[in-house]
Amino acid sequence: MPKNSELVEDLGRDRSGWRPEKLREMREAHGLTLEATGERLRETARCAGLSAPAANFQTLWQHEQGEVFPGPHYRRAYCLLYQATEPELGFRKALPGEEVDHQLTKFSERVDSGHVQAVVQALKHLVPTSAEDCGKDVQQKILDAWRRRHTGGDQHRPSLLLIGGFAGSGKSEFARFISHLTGWPLLDKDPLTRPLVERLLTALGCDPNDRHSETYRTQVRPLEYQCLMESILANVECGISTVATAPFIAEMTSPTWMRRLVNRCAAYKVDVTPIWLECDADSMREYIAFRSAARDAWKLSNWTQYLDGLDLDLRPAIPHLVVDNRFGSAIAVTDQARYALGVAHA
Repeated sequence: MPKNSELVEDLGRDRSGWRPEKLREMREAHGLTLEATGERLRETARCAGLSAPAANFQTLWQHEQGEVFPGPHYRRAYCLLYQATEPELGFRKALPGEEVDHQLTKFSERVDSGHVQAVVQALKHLVPTSAEDCGKDVQQKILDAWRRRHTGGDQHRPSLLLIGGFAGSGKSEFARFISHLTGWPLLDKDPLTRPLVERLLTALGCDPNDRHSETYRTQVRPLEYQCLMESILANVECGISTVATAPFIAEMTSPTWMRRLVNRCAAYKVDVTPIWLECDADSMREYIAFRSAARDAWKLSNWTQYLDGLDLDLRPAIPHLVVDNRFGSAIAVTDQARYALGVAHA
């Protein structure tokens, strides 16, 4: 069986399904010059809270000629500008079952069927992995929570959504999207614990950006997750629905850990739904490189070693939902929904 790193090398050489002429066709169909497209891409990215691409006409021309494959910030901005998906813009082939004919329209101030359509389309990426009773109504809960911001009232029990996955899988982006929709508080491990983690690593004589050494794994990581879980449980005990995101690799794959959490939350009448972000290795590397976080330096410098240590088939130990974010497909759809709803933030 080939190693993960070997698969990534193959993916890196093969942009299967890339049809750069589709970008030119889309631009011309909208009556835009390269210069005008660049201006609109920058403005679209700014309004959506994305990193604004330089978008000069030379770069856009290279995209259309197939000389340079657009990076993630360009692809997301293109999708929002043209209100299209990556397959429709020729960036890649559609995933099995992926709908590519859905077009979003700009929303008015009131909540109408167009708003609901955009949100429902994004929530379709929450897919149960078994026939067991796992989050069967979580999509409806999320949709109702969003509607409740306009109509009031809530008929559901509080929920704890645990959103996990490997670095660069898109879990923070997806968690922010759910939080925007529902108004549920978001607890993200990295911003919540990073200052303490960095100070503790420094006190232990380690690099503050270390996330791979034995010292980090045995002395720092347990405290990092303890801080996160205590914050989560403080909300649970108050009956507050919460969106929590972290890799949760060891935690979600431990039946004992998951049962203990489910039982504790059940005591406060709070439902627990694990959500796993599935992503291909090539896209994870692209996301990690793009965000340029100091804590990722070791991963990028030792990518083969890092990747071969991952089990890309890993999943939570109890019934759960999966978000298929291979090639950034789910995050692209959430971008569309957030942009249409006008709730995107940097």
